[in-house]
Amino acid sequence: MKRFSWIMGLILCVVCTVQAKDRVIERPPFLAWSSSNIEVDKIVMSDTVTTVYIKAFYRPKYWIKIASGSFLKDEKGALYPIRKGVGITLDKEFWMPESGEAEFQLLFPPIPANVTSLDFSEGDFDGAYKIWGIQLNEKDFRKSALPKGAVIHKINKKAELPVPEFAYGKATLKGQVTGYQKDMPSSGQLRLNDPIRWLNYAEEVTIKEDGSFQVQTDVITVTPATLVFPFAQIPCLLAPGKESTIIVNTAECSRQQSHLQKDNKPYGKKAYYGGYLADLQQELSDNSIPSNLVDNPSKIVKDVAGKDINGLKDYFLEKRLNTYKQIDEAPLSSAAKEILKANTDITTAIGLFMGKDIIMRAHVVSQKLNREQTKEYYTNTKIEFPVDYLDVLKDFTLNEPVDLYAPEFAYGAGIFSSRKDLMEEKLGTNQGILFQMGEAYKCYRSIEDFTPLTAEQKAVLEALPSPAYKQLLTVLNDKLLKKIELNKQKTGYKINEIGKVTNEELFSTIISKFRGHVLLVDFWATWCGPCRMANKAMIPMKEELKDEDILYLYITGETSPKGTWENMIPDIHGEHFRVTNDQWAYLMSTFKIGGVPTYFVIDAEGNTTFKQTGFPGTDTMKKQLMKALKK
Repeated sequence: MKRFSWIMGLILCVVCTVQAKDRVIERPPFLAWSSSNIEVDKIVMSDTVTTVYIKAFYRPKYWIKIASGSFLKDEKGALYPIRKGVGITLDKEFWMPESGEAEFQLLFPPIPANVTSLDFSEGDFDGAYKIWGIQLNEKDFRKSALPKGAVIHKINKKAELPVPEFAYGKATLKGQVTGYQKDMPSSGQLRLNDPIRWLNYAEEVTIKEDGSFQVQTDVITVTPATLVFPFAQIPCLLAPGKESTIIVNTAECSRQQSHLQKDNKPYGKKAYYGGYLADLQQELSDNSIPSNLVDNPSKIVKDVAGKDINGLKDYFLEKRLNTYKQIDEAPLSSAAKEILKANTDITTAIGLFMGKDIIMRAHVVSQKLNREQTKEYYTNTKIEFPVDYLDVLKDFTLNEPVDLYAPEFAYGAGIFSSRKDLMEEKLGTNQGILFQMGEAYKCYRSIEDFTPLTAEQKAVLEALPSPAYKQLLTVLNDKLLKKIELNKQKTGYKINEIGKVTNEELFSTIISKFRGHVLLVDFWATWCGPCRMANKAMIPMKEELKDEDILYLYITGETSPKGTWENMIPDIHGEHFRVTNDQWAYLMSTFKIGGVPTYFVIDAEGNTTFKQTGFPGTDTMKKQLMKALKK
């Protein structure tokens, strides 16, 4: 009898094993990620292995890599180290096909059935792929209650837009990141779309361990901004003396960014607003009508190929009318519609202003011209605006208080102010928001170029309708004056004189006194935003490598104003050279430098081991320097 029971028990075990089904989770939702290059398409969990099916999205003919130190971590902190890759070899370069899409699998140990979420990580090194909060039970995940404090605002279609007030003061933004984990990115930025500071200004934002954050910034009127984290970009409105609150719904932000899940049912709203104009902010955030008509340059270039300048004008005017129609038919408040129409007008005008460049770029792309053919085309082609080309601007909303609410007004104001005379002619005035912002912007650019405000500039600010303009720029000017004084005490940088040399001897003369050291040569300009951002980004790397035999050489030309250059370089430790326009042109031509920043790494024997236009990132830069050191 015992023998029979034992046999039956064994048979039942075998049957249960055969009948046991693998647990399959299709396209699981997740909270956040460090990069959108890879996504989880499916997870198959058995009692012997966990298989994660990956889909990769990256530039064709570029490579990605999965580290052998990758692991999964469950919500209790247990780790499941990677076993192997299928269709990809760990730690080896995986080259993307022409389609820019690829598939492979990653194998991990079996995971207990009671685990509800997983994190994927390649490790704690710069550039590591990470995905947080991969949900293994979407049904339960969707049942999650709204975040505490989240309010659903009903649309009041009759709501009118408040007239913006001017007053210098601080705007406050408070918020909460849902599902935040302490190993998720903790830093971000609040980027202001401020017509005075154009697109250059941002406040650093730090997320606390509980997911909360708070930031304040100086503004003089209603100011659109974007809260930017690696896992979310959230629009908002700021105003002096006002407080706004935002609850960031990471799961919905990730769904909207995802290639695989963007068509799935939403996980709520990507953000929930409170405080200053909360109902209007919610409407603008939820809006799906594309009122920025120039945010997809590649599509525009494709659409206008073969058109002349009048054809391009008709193209943008038709897009404007179609967008207006969508806005009119949408179930939005009067206030939201007014802002969206203003943004449409501003970006239509930007498209018309950029018409010549767009037409020429469309020709280069459609005809597949190479570099030499492109250079010849741009040299020999001239496109003129018809006399009445910009007459339509008089019918646009470009110089009204509502424009201050429009996110693209800052970009447009910067472009339009460069042709103040033309805008005065077409709009029939030199008064109003657009022209006030233009005057303040010119003063700010002076400060940005390390040139304190002159008495004449102060008089211009004094004459503007609101004292807020002068108050903001006076604060910025005072900060500049203090910085200039502090710069006089700084060390770690040196201005080098080249002396009289021929163009042919120029570069060898610059580097000759440093031969025997590894050199990082940086061709840059004070007006180049990417150059300045790269210089700042490399400060920690330079500190890390301070004991290595590396010298940093910075070369710029006369397009970098001397005063600006002298006041900027105290924060850029290294050897500095400022060459003439003729010398700069010779270097650009001889070394085939197409733009700035351009970097050369030169080893101790004087051999160039690396060259790249555009900042490659600190990881690549460090790797190339260590390679030149032969370490």
